[in-house]
Amino acid sequence: MAEPTRPAPRRGAARGAGALWHRLARHPRAVALLDRLAPRSVRTRTTLAACASVAVVLFVASAAVLLLLRANLERTVETGAREQAQAVARLASGGHLPAQLALDHGTDFIQVTDHAGTVVAASQNLAGHPPLTGAGTGPGTFDLGVLGDEHHQRVTTLTADTPTGPVTVRVGASLRTVDTAEDLTTAALAGLSAVLLPTVGVLTWRATGRALRPVEAIRAEVAAIGDRDLDRRVPVPASEDEIAGLARTMNAMLDRLEAAGTRQRRFIADASHELRSPLTVLRTQLEVALAHPDPQVRQELVAGALQDTERLQALATDLLLLARLDTTGQDRPGEAVDLAELVRASVAPGGPRARPVTVHASGSITVDGNPLWLGRLLTNLLDNARRHARSRVTVRLSTDAATGDAVLDVANDGPAIDPADRERIFERFTRLDDARSRDDGGTGLGLPIARDIAVLHGGTLTVEDGPDGVTFRARLPRTRAR
Repeated sequence: MAEPTRPAPRRGAARGAGALWHRLARHPRAVALLDRLAPRSVRTRTTLAACASVAVVLFVASAAVLLLLRANLERTVETGAREQAQAVARLASGGHLPAQLALDHGTDFIQVTDHAGTVVAASQNLAGHPPLTGAGTGPGTFDLGVLGDEHHQRVTTLTADTPTGPVTVRVGASLRTVDTAEDLTTAALAGLSAVLLPTVGVLTWRATGRALRPVEAIRAEVAAIGDRDLDRRVPVPASEDEIAGLARTMNAMLDRLEAAGTRQRRFIADASHELRSPLTVLRTQLEVALAHPDPQVRQELVAGALQDTERLQALATDLLLLARLDTTGQDRPGEAVDLAELVRASVAPGGPRARPVTVHASGSITVDGNPLWLGRLLTNLLDNARRHARSRVTVRLSTDAATGDAVLDVANDGPAIDPADRERIFERFTRLDDARSRDDGGTGLGLPIARDIAVLHGGTLTVEDGPDGVTFRARLPRTRAR
C-alpha cells in the first residue's frame, strides 16, 4: 500500500510565527523576560552547551546509523527479490512457466503478466486476482490490499521474452523486517540518548562546579579586600592550571597595589615633613622680623624668608611634577628630541659654586620624548653632579653599538657612592650622610624625578663607576626610522 503523504507546512503559518517573534522582540517587556530567562552563570552555560553539543552529535549519528541500516537491509531484500524474479524470467523464457509459482523465503508474491496485461502466472496468494496496480518499471511500493496485509513492499520488475511473446515478472518482498529493525534501532537510540544526555549534563555540571570553585574563592577574597586590607592574598589552588595562574597573577597585582599604597603613604608622610620644616622656619623668621626693631636684622630675616620661600616653591614644583609623572603611566610622548642640542642648551653656569662642565657629544642623537621632561632629567643630573663634584663635571653623549640606545653619562669627581646606596638614592626624599644639609642636599626629589622621566621614556637610569668618577648613566631608546 502506498505510504501516506504528509501535508506540506503552510507558508502562512511560518510567516505568522516569524511575525510573532519579531513583535515579541520589539516589545520591551518580552525582551526583559527573555533576558532574565537567559542563563547567566558560566556553569549553566557550559552545561547547556555540552548537552546541546552531545544532542547534535547523537542526532546526526543516529540519523546516519538509521539511514545506513535501512539502506543495507533494503538492499538485501531487493537482492533476494531480484534473484527470484530472474529465476521466474528464465522459466518463462524457456517456455516452462507454471500457472502457480512457489515463493522463496523472504518473497511475498509473484505475478507474471503478458503484453495485454493478462495474468499468466502468479503465486498462490495472488491466484485469481487482477494485475497489480501502481506498478512501475523498477522497485517501488504497490497497493497490496488484496493480500489482506498492508505493509511496505519492495517490488522488482523484469521483462522476459517467451515463445508466446514478452511477459512482465513482478516479485514483491516484504519490508516488515526492515521496518521492525528500524523501529527497534530508533527506540534503542532514543533510550540511549535519554540516558546519555542527563548523564552528560550531570557530569558537566559537577565538573564545572568543581573547576569553578577556586574561582569563587578568589572572587570572594577579592571582594573582601579593601583599601586598608592590601596585605591579604587570594588562595592559590594546588592544581597547576589556568586558575592557579590567575590566582598568582591576582596576588602579584595585590603585591604591586600594596607596594604602591605603602609608597604613597610614605611619600605623603615625607612630603608633609619636608613642607612642615621650611614653613615653620619661614613663619619664625617673619614673626621675628615683624617684632625686631633693628632694620638691618629685619632685612636679613626677610632675605632668609625669601630663600625659604624659593625652596618651598621648588619643592612644590617637584611634587607637582612627580604627581604628573605618576599619572602619565606608559603613554610615552613621541616628539623627536635632539639630545646633543639639549645637552649644549642645558650646560650653563649654575651659580657661584658651579663646577666647570666638560661635554663630549659626537654628532646628533635623536630620541622620542618630551623635550621639557628630558631637559629636566639632564638638569637634575647636572645639579646633583655640581653639588657633589670636587673640581669637574663631565657629560658624555654616545650610542650603544650593541643595542642602538642613546647613552647619556653625567659624571663628577666627588665622593664615591656606596653600592648599597646606589638604589636608595633614587627613593623620594632620600639624602645620604654627606648631603644632609638642606642648603647642599636639595629636596631629595631630583634623582627620583630623573629616573621616573627616564622610565617614562622607555629607558633606565643607574649609577656606575667610570673613569670620570661617579657616573649617572641614562639609557634612552633612539628614534626609529619612520
